[in-house]
Formats: sequence, C-alpha cells, structure tokens
Amino acid sequence: MAAKLSGGGGDRFNVEQNSEINVTPFVDVMLVLLIIFMVAAPLASVSIEVNLPSAVAKSSPPPSKPVYVTIKESGQLYLGDNETSVDELGFDITKSMGRRDPTKERIFIRADEKVRYGAFMEVMNTLQDNGFYSVALVGRDDSQ
Repeated sequence: MAAKLSGGGGDRFNVEQNSEINVTPFVDVMLVLLIIFMVAAPLASVSIEVNLPSAVAKSSPPPSKPVYVTIKESGQLYLGDNETSVDELGFDITKSMGRRDPTKERIFIRADEKVRYGAFMEVMNTLQDNGFYSVALVGRDDSQ
C-alpha cells in the first residue's frame, strides 16, 4: 500500500493513505512478456522448405471374420450361431477357422451378465488350452 507524505508541516506521525493504483510494475511486466514473445515466435516456425512425399498407404487385407463365443445365462455355449459345449469348443473353433493361426486370432466373448464366473473361466481355460490367447470381452455401449 502506498503512503502520501505531506510536505507542509503538521504532525509527523500523521500519514495519509494514497488510494491511487500504481501501474508502473504492471506495464514493466507486460513489456518484458511482449519482448519475450516477439523473440520466441520466429524460432517456433519452420523456415526450411521441403517437398514432402505423398502418404498413400497400401491397402491392407480385410480383417478375418470375427469369432464370437456366446454364453447364455443358463450356461448354454454358442460358437457363432451354432450351439456347442465346453468339451467341444476347442475343436469347433479350430474347425471353423480353418488354416488361420490361433495365436494371431482374437476371440470375442459375449456373456450374459448373470453368467456364473466359473462357467466363464471354463470357457477361458478351454480357449487357452487350444492356443487362443487373444480374447476380447464384448459389452453393451450405453453412451448413446
């Protein structure tokens, strides 16, 4: 806070307050910032011209048909639209995929929300026993 000293005698312990805002420090800080930005702005731009090649990627092969394993609330197990069992699941998946490499395939599991955890783990263990290690869990999207 600033104080105003009166030069015309009076009580030396009586100091009046000055209510005017001193803008000099504010102006000094703003000028320093302006100079910094004026120096830094040209350094941030690229001034070297280069003829960049076009970025046209080769078309990739379409993804293979996804494999869905569905577990109903009652414990019934489906591979795609065909009913199967846990014991036959590995054979059925291998048969439906043909010559595709199981280590590179992703299996999508759809399960009812009331499925027992043990039934779900049986399916997971069967998939792993047959070489299917990439598994995705399918859920409902309620964001819309």
